[in-house]
Amino acid sequence: MPAQISFELPHAVAVSGAASGLGLEICQLLVDNGVYTVGVDLTDAAAQLKEAHGYHHVSGDVTEETTWQAVVDCLKESGYHSYGLVTSAAILDVGLVTENTKAQILRTFDVNVVGTALAMKALIPLMVETGGGSIVAVASVNASFAEQQLALYNASKAAVRQLARTAALDHARQGIRVNVLSPGAMVAGLFQRHLESAADPDLFHKTRAKRQPVGRITSARDVARAGLFLLSNGAGALIGSDIIADGGLTTSFDFRTGEEGDSI
Repeated sequence: MPAQISFELPHAVAVSGAASGLGLEICQLLVDNGVYTVGVDLTDAAAQLKEAHGYHHVSGDVTEETTWQAVVDCLKESGYHSYGLVTSAAILDVGLVTENTKAQILRTFDVNVVGTALAMKALIPLMVETGGGSIVAVASVNASFAEQQLALYNASKAAVRQLARTAALDHARQGIRVNVLSPGAMVAGLFQRHLESAADPDLFHKTRAKRQPVGRITSARDVARAGLFLLSNGAGALIGSDIIADGGLTTSFDFRTGEEGDSI
């Protein structure tokens, strides 16, 4: 057996956006590691989690306080007193800001920002009561780096990043660790949606994959593992940190594939 190191996870964790993409991967990893997991999504639980031991699902809108009260009630009923939160629910509309309707603008910020804020508002008091907890707010590399045709998504993720970093300062002395997980393109729901909007999805995918230093789009499972690290006590020194989980995409301003020819 290779050498290993173990970190402790919270006993009970709530995850928004649990029915697909990164949220689903995080829920699966938590359940596999024996964590009491409360998934939150507008839709029903994913098929592979419906019968999973230790998984509980709350169907509801993350922009409604009643949804988060149901999550708090579920966590309390677990009997555990060590809590975590991952806010991965998000929506993405592809298009120019001049093409977006007011309804789309409000809905994007409602889900991505208000949903994150309401989750914190509901769970932080519960964590304080039990001596602390860990929160992972899922932002994006798009919070810092603009991407064409994603103005609303980019702006909303920048807001999530600063919401989380400020909450980290406000609640650090209450034993709450808040950190940011910023994925790049992942083989998951939102990137798939962007991919499907392209005129030539195959060319879009190949072009984006070439930008990655390893030549492929990062898997959602790898990003989910980074999320679990932030939840764990292994990240005890991290407060308000932004972990860039993008497979090296933003390490440089450009990645030379070799197609441009030799350099001197």
